[in-house]
Amino acid sequence: MNLSISLHMLARAPVPGRVKTRLIPVLGEEGACDLQRVLLERALQLPAAGFSQRFLWLDDSPDAQLQALADRLNWTLVEQPAGDLGERMRRIATLGLAESDAVVLIGNDCPALDGDYLSGACEALHGQPVVLGPAEDGGYVLLGLRCVDPALFHAMPWGTDQVLNMTCERLQQLDWHHRLLPVLWDVDRPEDLPRLAALGIRVEV
Repeated sequence: MNLSISLHMLARAPVPGRVKTRLIPVLGEEGACDLQRVLLERALQLPAAGFSQRFLWLDDSPDAQLQALADRLNWTLVEQPAGDLGERMRRIATLGLAESDAVVLIGNDCPALDGDYLSGACEALHGQPVVLGPAEDGGYVLLGLRCVDPALFHAMPWGTDQVLNMTCERLQQLDWHHRLLPVLWDVDRPEDLPRLAALGIRVEV
C-alpha cells in the first residue's frame, strides 16, 4: 500500500511579545521571538521525503523573510483556521485528508524531531490509522492520522500533562489502533535552553 501523506506544521508567526511567552522572563520579548524564528526556520528545513505536500499553517501573516524561505523549500503557506488549538487541528486534519490518504501534524517547538522521526511516522501510518509522537511534558509533538474524529480534539486540556493520556483513551474508545513513537522534548521553559545549546542552538540571554 503506497499512501499519499501530507505534512502540516502549525506555528506562531515570530512576533515579539506573542511567542515563547514562558521564556520572555529569561530571554526578553525580542530574544523569545528570535528563538521562535530559529526553531521555525530549522523545522522548515526538515527533509521532504515521504510527503506529497507540505503546508505551514501560521497564526498571522508571514514577514518577507519567512515567506521567501517557505517558498524556496516548497512549503505552501496558509493562514490557520479559527478556533482553539483542537478545533484548528481538527479542521487542518480534515482538509488534509480531503487531498491525501494520511496527514502528519507537527509544531515547530521540537528540535529533536528529525527526518528519521518523520520517516518512522510515515512508516507507522502504513500499518495503523494513528501514530503519536509523545512529548516528555505529557503532550505530543506529532500526530499522524488516516481518519479523523472530533473526539480527538474536543475539550482537550491543551498545554497540560494530560493531553497524551486523554488522546490515547479516546482512541481506545473509538477502537482505533495506534503506534507510539519514541518520546521527544520540546522547547517551552527556561530549563530547556541548555539542551538547545547542546544541539548547537544558542540564544542570546
